[in-house]
Amino acid sequence: MSHNWVHDQELQRFRVALEPGYEAIVQYQLVDGVAYVTSTRVPDELQGKGYGKVMMEAVLPEFDRLKWKIVPKCSYVKHYLDRHAEWQHLVF
Repeated sequence: MSHNWVHDQELQRFRVALEPGYEAIVQYQLVDGVAYVTSTRVPDELQGKGYGKVMMEAVLPEFDRLKWKIVPKCSYVKHYLDRHAEWQHLVF
């Protein structure tokens, strides 16, 4: 299942649509083509439903397409990337 997302480059964040009325946020700071992912947020009401994975699988292909490397400042992003070898090429 594909999830819609919006990339707001001015605010340096992705918004990923989850269930109706809910969205996840991936916040980053871009420095010289390196995205320092500073925080992620899945709404409290949706915790424990696997939406962290949904959020990451929605935005990682876009980081890849943009050819941005990632520095995971957020512990969830670090944990996710450590467990998914297919995205290791993005880690700076």
